[in-house]
Amino acid sequence: MKIGIVGANGYGGVELIRYLVNHPYVEIKLLASHSSNGNSIVEQYPHLQGILEMNISELNIEDVKENIDVLFFATPSGVSKELIPQYIEAGIKIIDLSGDLRLQDGSLYEGWYKNTPAPPFALDKAIYGLTELNRELIKEATLVANPGCYPTATLLGLIPALQHKLIDGNSIVIDGKSGISGAGRKTSATTHYSEINENVKAYKLGKHQHIPEIEQIVSQIGNENITVTFSTHLVPMTRGIMCTMYANLKEPINESKVISLYEDYYKDDYFVRIRKGGTWPATKEVTGSNFCDIGITVDERTNKLIIVAVIDNVVKGAAGQAIQNLNVMYGWDEKTGLQTTPLFP
Repeated sequence: MKIGIVGANGYGGVELIRYLVNHPYVEIKLLASHSSNGNSIVEQYPHLQGILEMNISELNIEDVKENIDVLFFATPSGVSKELIPQYIEAGIKIIDLSGDLRLQDGSLYEGWYKNTPAPPFALDKAIYGLTELNRELIKEATLVANPGCYPTATLLGLIPALQHKLIDGNSIVIDGKSGISGAGRKTSATTHYSEINENVKAYKLGKHQHIPEIEQIVSQIGNENITVTFSTHLVPMTRGIMCTMYANLKEPINESKVISLYEDYYKDDYFVRIRKGGTWPATKEVTGSNFCDIGITVDERTNKLIIVAVIDNVVKGAAGQAIQNLNVMYGWDEKTGLQTTPLFP
């Protein structure tokens, strides 16, 4: 398959390159970026010398129609919604890594992203690309809205508990911590080295744009209107997300029983790994990989279920999950091109 990457100059774009150059069934034919038009990708990322030496170009629909089978949009929110409709109409398959197509209700996007939403027909056509949840729908999809990084870790941690009706959905509290690469390559005072080194910052408390995305899915799974408390923090590391989730149990349950339910739920999902009782995952243990590791404990004193989920935010939280969805769309083994061992130490 001939692949194009829009937003190839960003962290999500270059992570797509890292995996796709080793994918046996695809060939990268287009790297596009308005801001880096005319530059070589090696000028942007010297580590790609001798691996992929292509020029970055403007996106042109006629070139895409002639040369591309699948377009990945690794662009900031607000960009893809303006471009994608014409490619949908041209019959190009699309995987969008931005937040433009994740929310089914356009008014929610307008309120949380402070921007006009995508056209209704695009929102209706988009399949939410949490692979482990929507695998059967993704098989038939031509437009996939890749989940956000925080929602990926959060939802994979919560879905089995909601499916088995173990927890009160409206008691969910999520404590999220992310490495700095989640903010993208553009520099700011927030991500400046002297601001973040040896420092931990809370940000967007109660206002993070991933809140409605999480609530949309947990409400569907729980079959009720669920609101969550979601707090986010920047920590001084490059890659990684840890989401620790707390929820009230509906009835007392043994910790080993919960772990067993999670193991059974994800038994056919290679990229989700459930920890044994008394052990909890760390971000370093999934760095550079498409794994989501989940640890579980029951606090019997407070009757709460505590779930810890970790991912690499630019792999399972972005590019890796997008490629996993590509594999599902074309009927390839989900692990194709993604079977890398996490980087450790």
